[in-house]
Amino acid sequence: MRDPEELEAAGGPAEAEIAAATSVGAVHLTVADLERSLAFYGHAFGLDKLDGDGGRATLGTGERELLVLVEEPGAGSAAGHTGLYHFALLVPERPDLASWLAHAAREQLPLTGLSDHFVSEAIYLNDPDGHGIEIYWDRPRVDWEGKVAEGMTTLPLDVQDLMGAAPADPAAAYGGVPAGTVMGHVHLKVASIPETVEFYRDVLGFGLMAALGPYAAFLSAGGYHHHIGANTWESAGASPPPSGTAALRHATFLLPDEPARDEVLARAASAGHEPEPDDHGPLLRDPSGNGLVLALA
Repeated sequence: MRDPEELEAAGGPAEAEIAAATSVGAVHLTVADLERSLAFYGHAFGLDKLDGDGGRATLGTGERELLVLVEEPGAGSAAGHTGLYHFALLVPERPDLASWLAHAAREQLPLTGLSDHFVSEAIYLNDPDGHGIEIYWDRPRVDWEGKVAEGMTTLPLDVQDLMGAAPADPAAAYGGVPAGTVMGHVHLKVASIPETVEFYRDVLGFGLMAALGPYAAFLSAGGYHHHIGANTWESAGASPPPSGTAALRHATFLLPDEPARDEVLARAASAGHEPEPDDHGPLLRDPSGNGLVLALA
């Protein structure tokens, strides 16, 4: 994100509103080497393998699915195309994030960023295929609700202050992200922000919480700071990733019930966005080719 003075809000959805209880579900990714990815996610986050066979694995905590990895041996980079900017694991409490950062420091996990976004504190890294990852915690909603557009920003993370919330024993073994960890949001690389906003806000019904001119937009259900981020920083005018690349297969959005999902699908169909058949639920594609499955919570 950029300077907060450049952020502007455009209010709620123009003609539609998705159910307020909508949330983000599992993110499905193509990887080049499944065993390498399983080792990484187990070591970096302590994610459990919940299911898997035949070059596919589902990872999560407890019974909650967070990631689905599908192997395409030798899959290349998706850089220069639309797709995933990062997926974001939301931990329940600040000490959870501090504990993870202590673990990352002990294990010398290479990080790509540490940021204070006003609404949250966040740490960034990449997996072995270059898929972007954010792990974050939210500040209390009362502190930022109604202030997202003017407040959300990117400042350096106060690491010393965060580490003050870590467990007392710095040498304690890391037990993995807690069971309450969820997929907080997904941030996409898109070809055009106006077309993206038109699709996610005016067709699907997500509220536009903040926008950075023609470069980035942040949308959500139920007034959250964002369930969807989108930017053109590396992808303006770009095409979707070709087959044979380690890329986003689809993100999942969880609707509270069938009527809520049917409303979204009806709006999408009337706007010319017919769903594709998929084993996980109706699959739509945004104007940049990014896939999203509408599933039930």
